[in-house]
Amino acid sequence: MSGTVVVGVDGSPSSLEAVDVAAREAKLRGGALHVVHAFVWPTMKVPLGPSTMGPPEGGLRNLAHRTAEEAAARAKSSQPTVEVSHAVIAGEPLSVLATESRGAALVVVGDRGLGGFTGLLVGSVAVYLTAHAECPVLVTRGRKHPAGPVVLGVDGSEVGDAAVGWAFKEASLRGAELVALHNWNAWTGPVAAGPSIQVPTYYDVDLYRAEEERVLATAISARREEYPDVRVTPRLVQEYTRQALIAASEEAQLLVVGARGRGGFTGLLLGSVSQAVLHHAYCPVAVVRADREHRHGTSHRHHRGTGQTGQAGQAGQAGQTG
Repeated sequence: MSGTVVVGVDGSPSSLEAVDVAAREAKLRGGALHVVHAFVWPTMKVPLGPSTMGPPEGGLRNLAHRTAEEAAARAKSSQPTVEVSHAVIAGEPLSVLATESRGAALVVVGDRGLGGFTGLLVGSVAVYLTAHAECPVLVTRGRKHPAGPVVLGVDGSEVGDAAVGWAFKEASLRGAELVALHNWNAWTGPVAAGPSIQVPTYYDVDLYRAEEERVLATAISARREEYPDVRVTPRLVQEYTRQALIAASEEAQLLVVGARGRGGFTGLLLGSVSQAVLHHAYCPVAVVRADREHRHGTSHRHHRGTGQTGQAGQAGQAGQTG
């Protein structure tokens, strides 16, 4: 299924919007679209066929097939040149879509489905997939037809390099500007060292800022050569990462982040920044996990190098959130 875009559908308005987005993504890539409906009811040991008292087209199995067929027809109608297939797969949505992500170019899901609880900002399927899928996951949210740049959250880590490369490719496909955003937070006040104890800690702010500018420039320099058609705007901001990205998403057509950042804790599959933008961004969000090489053994090496142990290096460790 190389080059194929997979979209999960359940008949909800959110999933139908995801079909429209997925069809456009497939057209951009010159690939196929595969519509998947996870049919959970066989595991519940309930009757799947039509009722003896009802119409022959009734029943859960027929409903599942209609859901997939109607979604596929919608995609074909919106993007006639895209090859569209559909499938009803027995199983719960989390495992079905995670399995379908193997070998896919992209998985697209809505931010909320039919199983969502009132009050939740993003559904469990979307959150689970961004942490477990084998390919990038695009969660549709915010404006239906967003315009503006592609916004990329840059943290300077080798793990985050996968998100950088994917964002450049996406900006090139869309013919959009790429805004590469990186935060810096230089703390120059006292730090608590224990109960009722505060130790004054000061950093060379100019040195720290210069180092963070270098981190940003290093992260995007190689990709600029690979994608000379992409207009890149580096943006260094002095505020918390999640607030900066959410604010930038107001004018964006897509927000791209890595699943984990420099501040991530070992064992966590999805960082706090990724979680925050999934819940609060104003535009669709793509979460890109590291490739297999970066996931095994290189996740703690950063572009800034192992030799940075001065004031700027120490402040950089403190200023990033995962």
